[in-house]
Amino acid sequence: MRRREFITLLGGAAATWPLAARAQKPERVRLIGVLMGFEQSDPDARYWLSAFQGSLANLGWTEGNNLRIELRWATSDTDRHRVLAKELVDLRPDAILSQTTPVTSALVHETRNIPIVFVSVADPIASGFAASLAHPGGNVTGFGLFESSMGGKWMELLKEIAPRTTSVSLLFNPATAVPLKIFMPSIQAAASSFSMQANSAPVDGKDEIEGVVAAQARNPGGGLIVMPDAFTTANRELIVTLTAHYSVPTIYNASFFVKSGGLVALGSDFVEQFHQAAGYIDRILKGEKPADLPVQQTTKVELSINLKTAKALSLTVPLSLLGRADKVIE
Repeated sequence: MRRREFITLLGGAAATWPLAARAQKPERVRLIGVLMGFEQSDPDARYWLSAFQGSLANLGWTEGNNLRIELRWATSDTDRHRVLAKELVDLRPDAILSQTTPVTSALVHETRNIPIVFVSVADPIASGFAASLAHPGGNVTGFGLFESSMGGKWMELLKEIAPRTTSVSLLFNPATAVPLKIFMPSIQAAASSFSMQANSAPVDGKDEIEGVVAAQARNPGGGLIVMPDAFTTANRELIVTLTAHYSVPTIYNASFFVKSGGLVALGSDFVEQFHQAAGYIDRILKGEKPADLPVQQTTKVELSINLKTAKALSLTVPLSLLGRADKVIE
């Protein structure tokens, strides 16, 4: 090859080097913050988180490749929520996944800029997270856990499975629970239609739970509704044990209570919400704004029944109710 041809060839190859270098440049790693409202040891919460990570992987976001996740577990301690929320926000992630109303509230207090996608939030409008379902309008969007009418459905279902119930206490911790006012209109309407009474039973600590359950046990028609609450969820084993010990018919807001021995539950599919949240995170990482992603209310509700617990309470579960159940534990 002549010298001039070699130099020309070499110059042409060199011109392509920047293009090749750019083509081989590794993809930017995105940072996702995750703030869970449950204990790190909670097997259900870890399963939901795994579902979220799996959905992200299916959408092309894998840890160690183009994604890094900073995970924090907040439990039901509201002071801890604020500390961890600030810790995550200070990392300046590309987006944050938030679980439960108190956790989301703590994050919203810390940032109005970083995109937040929530799950397990009962009423995002009343909580001030979004201007409307169709147009959230800020940096927060996600997936609502319950509609306000769910309160009446809990009352109706408890009456159906335990017909002698005439008085119901609503167990919750004011510091961590979904605002009771969201559900009260439908609860009071159902109570009136079934000639029942419904009373709030706030507790500030786990040592107060037994007093509420015992009080309902002294009432021949006493029953209990365990309201949506990070505190009651964290103490579900204790609550289920106490309601069994005192033989108090109780309805819960999630199937994992029934798996632990609770009588009956009507609530959202948590796994589905985490799958959906991964979809919103993916869209945000690709350039969409939370303000343009509508808040979605849950469409899949699960009815779970524990027949062993029903038998221990001397309750006969109607066949019509069994036919509607999504999960039956025998």
